[in-house]
Amino acid sequence: MIDTNLEMTDKIGYLLFKKGIIDAETLEKALVAKANDKNKVKRNLAQILVQDFNYDHDTIFREVAILYAFRELETKPEDIPEERIEAIKNMIDQAPEQIKDMMLKHKVIPFMFDERIKDKLILAAIDPTDRYIPRIAFGLNAKKYEVIFIKKRDYEVLIKKILPPENEYLKAIEEEEDVISIEETEESNVDEEELDAEINRSALINLIEGALVEGVRRGASDIHFVPKEGRCTEIYFRVDGTLRLWHVQENTLPEAVTAVIKDRGKGMDRFEREKAQDGFIQREIDNHIIRFRVSVLPVVGTELKHKFESVVIRILDDRKVIKDLDKLGLVGYAREVFIKSINRPQGMVILTGPTGSGKSTTLVAALYQVITPEVNVLTVEDPVEYVIEGARQLKIGYKMGFEQAIRSILRHDPDIVLVGEMRDKETAETAIKLANTGHLTFSTLHTNDAPSAVARLYKMGIEPFLIAYAINLIVAQRLIRRLCPNCKKPVRNFDEALMNACGLNIAEWRNYTVYQAVGCDECQGSGYKGRLAIHEALYFTKEIRQIIVRSGVEVDEEAIRIQAKKDGSSSLRDSGFEKVKLGLTSLEEVLSATAED
Repeated sequence: MIDTNLEMTDKIGYLLFKKGIIDAETLEKALVAKANDKNKVKRNLAQILVQDFNYDHDTIFREVAILYAFRELETKPEDIPEERIEAIKNMIDQAPEQIKDMMLKHKVIPFMFDERIKDKLILAAIDPTDRYIPRIAFGLNAKKYEVIFIKKRDYEVLIKKILPPENEYLKAIEEEEDVISIEETEESNVDEEELDAEINRSALINLIEGALVEGVRRGASDIHFVPKEGRCTEIYFRVDGTLRLWHVQENTLPEAVTAVIKDRGKGMDRFEREKAQDGFIQREIDNHIIRFRVSVLPVVGTELKHKFESVVIRILDDRKVIKDLDKLGLVGYAREVFIKSINRPQGMVILTGPTGSGKSTTLVAALYQVITPEVNVLTVEDPVEYVIEGARQLKIGYKMGFEQAIRSILRHDPDIVLVGEMRDKETAETAIKLANTGHLTFSTLHTNDAPSAVARLYKMGIEPFLIAYAINLIVAQRLIRRLCPNCKKPVRNFDEALMNACGLNIAEWRNYTVYQAVGCDECQGSGYKGRLAIHEALYFTKEIRQIIVRSGVEVDEEAIRIQAKKDGSSSLRDSGFEKVKLGLTSLEEVLSATAED
């Protein structure tokens, strides 16, 4: 039983219990922990609940802020103007080192001086009851101060804008006195001793490690190392689908750069320069485990004495995994039939599109909607990109190949299966068989749109009646760039030639506010920042199934398109135009990402 005098003894506990945020058992345990707390600075119940009982920080401290009448910072971090960010940065930089460390440790930001009371400093804190706040205010020479509550997640976004995390590897390169260089050799083979001395230079190791850190922080999907003549290597980041030059490493043999990458990872041979290699790197960056998939390919160069290799490192950041369907961008008919299809007990859901169109992201999000402890979820992927909680992901290697795993999966009592890609007839037949024998099956294909996926399966040799009755849904997907919210501007005059080529009515489009890309420092001059998905959903209605079953020499793709449109489906281009009308992207971006016959 809860003590009736609880409200008098612990207001925080009473409030959280009364609102149903914590239960009676947790409250009693927390009160005991508070009574026995041996910390030098005694903690209140809210701090104990967050630190010892893993309650959500923002949920607990928002109630504390309300209880003690602390104002909450309502402005989103992305809406805070640059001049305010710069002013906060100056205040932190000018503070004594001890006070600066205290602010960062206790997550307190000197937000601004009160506009009405000029000498009153407003401090934003994730815990407005923190007993170190008066010391921080005194250290900042504040005659008066007010504490406001800032959500922890907003603090983390804001502090990254104020004090971007330093890349210690790149800083080490700047401080490195040795120049990374190696003397040219006249021999046709690489001098391994010279190369060994070169790759052991700390500056080159720092460059590779720094590129990994910077790639993650910039949200890149891939890092490219491109060897060039004249002892030069260009390093690119793929951001929002576009390659951008990040760094040019001069006076260094490209072989040395590649050798360091191979040494930093697993599964690669530094001395093998004539064949393709695949490897793996894992690092902890900003308190998160990040995995990197490394691909090395020999390439031709004009300097015959060099053995050049191109390296591409794919960044696998599990924080990018989407578990919420609402974040996939599925809307209207596509969303409706997608949810209907993945919740059926059997049948197949196929995602189609080119490499890098976000198919895997959508499939993983779909899996998270249907994974429960009551079902056996198996995945066969080569390679596995993201770890999916609650699924058994088969390990593909030289002892068990993709084809063997596919054949064995039927004997492993699955309920739901993800087949990474239907790459040949055998894989497709097995996936179709799974869908036809009472399993919900997910897979991908590389085709331009949804109707052509039907034709691809037919040409693989899959019988029309199996295609018609095994598949629930085919979704074609593309990723298009999102306009930078900082610099996009409305289109005043439509390009008539462009509009006519797309079959768009200018008079009708003048009813919408359409934006165009401009370019600024925020988006590095591209006019775009981030990406969003567009979809074409082909749901297998009775009419669609009949068209497929009646297929003769080939599938009538046009008949499927016409019927799908009658059922409510939009083409990829029409889906893109809807995003243009919402002001999310530009007409030019949609046109470049989609094709119309």
